[in-house]
Amino acid sequence: MIDLRSDTVTKPSAGMLAAMTSAPVGDDVYGEDPTVTELENEIAALLGHEAGLFTVTGSLANILGVRALAAPGTEVLCEASAHIARAELGAHAAINGITTRTWSAPGGQIDLDQIRALIAPDLGPYFVTTSAVSVENTHNFGGGTIQTSYDALADELDTIGLPLHLDGARLWNASVASGTPLSAYASRAAAASVCLSKGLGAPVGSVLVGSAELIKEARVWRKRLGAGWRQAGVLAAAGLYAVRNNFERLAEDHAHARQIAELLADAAPGSVKPDQVETNIVVADIATTGKSVAEVIETAKTQGVLIGGVGATQLRLVTHLDASASDCRKAAETIARLLQ
Repeated sequence: MIDLRSDTVTKPSAGMLAAMTSAPVGDDVYGEDPTVTELENEIAALLGHEAGLFTVTGSLANILGVRALAAPGTEVLCEASAHIARAELGAHAAINGITTRTWSAPGGQIDLDQIRALIAPDLGPYFVTTSAVSVENTHNFGGGTIQTSYDALADELDTIGLPLHLDGARLWNASVASGTPLSAYASRAAAASVCLSKGLGAPVGSVLVGSAELIKEARVWRKRLGAGWRQAGVLAAAGLYAVRNNFERLAEDHAHARQIAELLADAAPGSVKPDQVETNIVVADIATTGKSVAEVIETAKTQGVLIGGVGATQLRLVTHLDASASDCRKAAETIARLLQ
């Protein structure tokens, strides 16, 4: 079975498993796990921040990061299909008491004019105050797109004193594809998260980075939410191995995604624009084919290919280190036949 539902489906390699089984560990709730500390420090340095916090998921890292920037009863602005608005089950409102207002743009891009119009300073007791702006880079539901106006937005927010939150779950992909250093992106944000269990191939985990003060507060809230963990170094070791060995190879996944997009574009013209597939996610709109998303997904499964859907007419295929070039080509040819 070729599984292209997500880049979260990878299995630890032999080298990663060896790193996990040999990792020195301690009780991380007491701050005594040396491998966790090493991971947090290494990621913070890579991203240009003072400190880091290892969390079980990217959603938790985002919950903690947004919570550190926005008080209950205030709002965070984000794009309408951003992960924090669409795929975290309302956690920012349910747990933190923070609402969202959104702009909408093709590919989930930053739209400076819309953001300027949305920002609400303290307008007294009748309107919600904007506390932060959140940006996802790359943008998952936008098709793995890289944000093009990121620095311009960061400059404007710096001018007005509004913090930026970066959901960098796939920031690794953005960096490899654009040639922009990780720190050039992440250092512009007051709080940023990166995922270890997507393109990098670790079995679990994300890291939130920020100032030492912000991370100190986030650590308290992690424990308050029941997410402190003990000998977590076995998982942190997988994250360290992933960062040190699987970062630069992401370019291979990007090439495989472009190949998939080209085959699908030939089979269903207009469904996807290959030149707009920048990283490892392909979103194909099959509205004009007469096929339903559910039908294509189920039939593909019977033919040995697992894919996902992200809308009424949109298929999503995500390349990763466990899917070779031949796997990706075979999967794309299978889907292409179903769309013709």
